[in-house]
Formats: sequence, structure tokens, C-alpha cells
Amino acid sequence: MDRPALRLTSVTIGTDEPARLAAFYARLLGGEVTAADPPSPDGPGWAQVRVPDGPTLNLEGEVRFRRPVWPAVPGGQNATQHLDIQVQDLAAATAWALEAGATLAAVQPQSDVRVLLDPSGHPFCLFL
Repeated sequence: MDRPALRLTSVTIGTDEPARLAAFYARLLGGEVTAADPPSPDGPGWAQVRVPDGPTLNLEGEVRFRRPVWPAVPGGQNATQHLDIQVQDLAAATAWALEAGATLAAVQPQSDVRVLLDPSGHPFCLFL
């Protein structure tokens, strides 16, 4: 059987604060929040960010969200995904990410990569 046409268009990230995380990624990546459902009695809502030259990010509200721990520790909530973001200037991109609201991870396993955490605790990597 030949492979049918498939195209990755978006990545969905779970969070307890979709609007806050959408605003963070829109600022970080120069994108725009294109959809947002506010919190309701049924859940924390949903938001979407379109970024230049990348897949759309969907931020899905999860009622039972647990902040991930990176690197993994016994009994902690494992990070189930992370974003890899290529940069031209690692120091400048790291400073920008911190200004946008990220935090630098305590563990930095490679000299040419910076691991940061978004406001919901999801790790993401900046790399040359």
C-alpha cells in the first residue's frame, strides 16, 4: 500500500492555563493567538497560536493537569513532549525566552542547547 498524503499541521499541549500559555508562545515565537475559548464550569478552556514557519500550537485546558518535572524524578509527572526551537544566537534567544516568561531548567545537558520551561512547566529546547 502506498502512503496516503499526510501533513502535520499542529501540536497540542495540555495545560491548566491555555490563555496564559498561548500568550507566552505567541510572544516567544512572534506568532498570534488566533482562537481562545475562556474557562468555564466544564474546564479551563482552549487556545491556539499560529507561528511563522512552524506548526500551529493548540493549548488544551486539562482539568487534572499536573505540572511536568524535568528531568524526570521518581513519582513526578513526566514531561510527555517538548518543543525544539532552532536559533541563530543561543545567548540572545535564551535572554528573550526568559524575558517572555520562561525559566531556565536547572539541568543543562549540552553546551549548544538551552533547556527552558514554559509557564506551565513544559520543557522546550533552544538549539543552534
